[in-house]
Amino acid sequence: METSRRNFLKISGVCALGLTALPVADVFGESDLPKAIKNPQALTGQHWAMVVDMKKCWEKGKEGCKDCILACHAVHNVPDIGSIKEEIKWIWTNHYENVFPGQENEYNVKNLEGRPFIALCNHCTNPPCVRVCPTQATFKRPEDGIVMMDFHRCIGCRYCMAGCPYGARSFNWRDPRPFIKTELNMRFPTRERGVVEKCNFCAERLAEGLLPACVEACKVGALSFGDLADPNSVVRKLLASHFTMRRKPELGTQPNVYYIV
Repeated sequence: METSRRNFLKISGVCALGLTALPVADVFGESDLPKAIKNPQALTGQHWAMVVDMKKCWEKGKEGCKDCILACHAVHNVPDIGSIKEEIKWIWTNHYENVFPGQENEYNVKNLEGRPFIALCNHCTNPPCVRVCPTQATFKRPEDGIVMMDFHRCIGCRYCMAGCPYGARSFNWRDPRPFIKTELNMRFPTRERGVVEKCNFCAERLAEGLLPACVEACKVGALSFGDLADPNSVVRKLLASHFTMRRKPELGTQPNVYYIV
C-alpha cells in the first residue's frame, strides 16, 4: 500500500509540474517497473543462421520432398491462394539458376541446372528491407539478428519487397484467411489484406525452446539451425567442414542462410 501511495504521489507531482512527457522509467524508477518474464527454456543466440545441405535434400529419392514447406506453412497459417501471381510463401523451392543467378557455368550446369533449391528469407546481417521500411514494420532484432515483421505496422507500401533482392516477401492482395487450407494455428496471428509477410526463423518457436518448424520436419537432416557466434554450434561446425554458398553475396547484404552443394 505504501509503495502504491508513493507511486501515486510521484505521478501527481509530475503532472502538477507539467512534465507528463517524461519517460515512465524516469517517474517510477527502474526498480518499480514490471519486468518481462522470459521462458528459461527459450533458445537464445547472438547470430542465428541456417545451413541447407542440398546433397541430403536430393539423396535417396527425396528430391521433390516438401515436408519443410508444409510444416512451415501449417505452423504460420500461410494461405494457399492457388495463383502463382498472388501466392504467399515463407519457404519454397526454385531452380538453381534462379536461386544463384550468374554463378552457373558450363561445367556444373549438368549437375545443378533445373534442380530444386530451398529458398527462404536470408535474415541478412545488412538487410535492405529494414532500411527502406517507412514504418519500421520490418525490423532487425538487436539481440539475435532475426529480421522480423510487425503485421500491425505494415501499411502495404511494398518498399521492402522492392528492396529485397531475394524475392523473400509476399503481399496479401486479398484477405488470406479464407485460403488457409490447414488446421488453424491459434498460437500464431493470421494476416489481413494489404500486409506483407515472410519467414521469421520461427522466432515464436525459439521463444518456447523449439527449433524452426522446417528444421524439425526435415527427415534427412538437410536443414541445420544454430548460433554463428557459438564456435561449438552445429552451423559453425558445418561451415568449418564444408564449402558453402550464399545467395548474391556481391550485394553486401551478408545472408545468414548457407548452402552446401
